[in-house]
Amino acid sequence: MSEYDDHPELAGYEPHSRPVRSRRRLRVMRAFVVLGIVALVLPGILTTYSLAKSTAQAACAATVASLSRTLTASGSRVQFEFFGPGGVGWQCYTVGAYGGDRQPVAPLGLIPSYPTVQDPTVGT
Repeated sequence: MSEYDDHPELAGYEPHSRPVRSRRRLRVMRAFVVLGIVALVLPGILTTYSLAKSTAQAACAATVASLSRTLTASGSRVQFEFFGPGGVGWQCYTVGAYGGDRQPVAPLGLIPSYPTVQDPTVGT
């Protein structure tokens, strides 16, 4: 074993007093990294939101149509709410029914699916 601890490639190396990259170059590189991450993530978020909204709208329209024979798909509306009647998630409402008021029909959840609505005539 040799007593020489330094690598021969580094013999005579003197560290610089200034940084290798300037502050401006570091800021530009960070900006490009942030823009790249946003460009990768944002389309996925927008696609997921669009798909969830169309699924929620279809489930709400089918639910409203099955509950009322006089309402059509245009008599339903979905909204994503944090503090809705069913908690956090998509909420299904009727519009223009029962005297023109907006009435909650069913919560659809964070990932919308066909809700299980209890029929008031069953069991009586």
